[in-house]
Amino acid sequence: MRNLFALLLILLFGATVCNNAVSAQDNSGNQQLAFQNAKKDDTTTKVDETKAEPAKDDKKAEDKKEADKPKTTFYQMVKKYYIDGGWEFMSLVLICLIFGLAVAIERVITLSLATVNTKKLLGRIEDRIKNRDIEGAREICLSTSGPTAEVLGEGLRRVDDGIEAVESAITSNGSVQVGLLEKGLVWLALFIALAPMLGFLGTVIGMIFAFDTIQASGDIKPDEVAGGIKIALITTVFGLIVAMILQIFYNLITSKVDSLTNKMEDATISLIDILIDNGYKNGNPQSK
Repeated sequence: MRNLFALLLILLFGATVCNNAVSAQDNSGNQQLAFQNAKKDDTTTKVDETKAEPAKDDKKAEDKKEADKPKTTFYQMVKKYYIDGGWEFMSLVLICLIFGLAVAIERVITLSLATVNTKKLLGRIEDRIKNRDIEGAREICLSTSGPTAEVLGEGLRRVDDGIEAVESAITSNGSVQVGLLEKGLVWLALFIALAPMLGFLGTVIGMIFAFDTIQASGDIKPDEVAGGIKIALITTVFGLIVAMILQIFYNLITSKVDSLTNKMEDATISLIDILIDNGYKNGNPQSK
């Protein structure tokens, strides 16, 4: 949970820095636009003084003005559509994105740290079991992070009770470890579903306001209708984009969970075979 809040703070800090950068870009663009307007006024004055210019010079001047126009950056475009869509619902969708990314990043980091080389781990455990050092094998599991080592260690703890007790301990602890691996996926699925729903809700409310405006004016103006519908649809687009981004992370995380689960199951089967091959089917031979 502390990792989740730390990632959330990082994301909020990044959003603040980006917002400041966008504001700085806007101010720079405004200064550049004012400078270009001054140049345009000077050019117009010179044209009035000289009265006429050749057609080729006019074309070159137009091309130069088009080239000198400030280009709209991606940040500026996103900021414009964010404001046009209405901050109320756009902010709710943005909150879904921030919290969803926080959960997704925390899960990706946790699952990456839980990955272990099962073949190497089983090789070290097998060497200890061959030497009749069950406690040493357990120490290896305790010193290794990850759900696979946890499950194997739990199985080795019940070696004295026979192979059936080992299998039972592995099954019980394996279910617990799978649940821990899937922790947070429910919240991520919630944000995936909630983001487009909020976008649709904003669109419907925006359409209602647009038709209320038409009803109040008593006249249908195509430009007003088109503008209202465009603004209303922005929330839907934003919600769908957020859902697609989070869906990619969701599939990545579920794929990682399935991979860890399969490796854990293969490791437990190999451990049982190692125990049987070394005479631990009916318990620890040294304890009898």
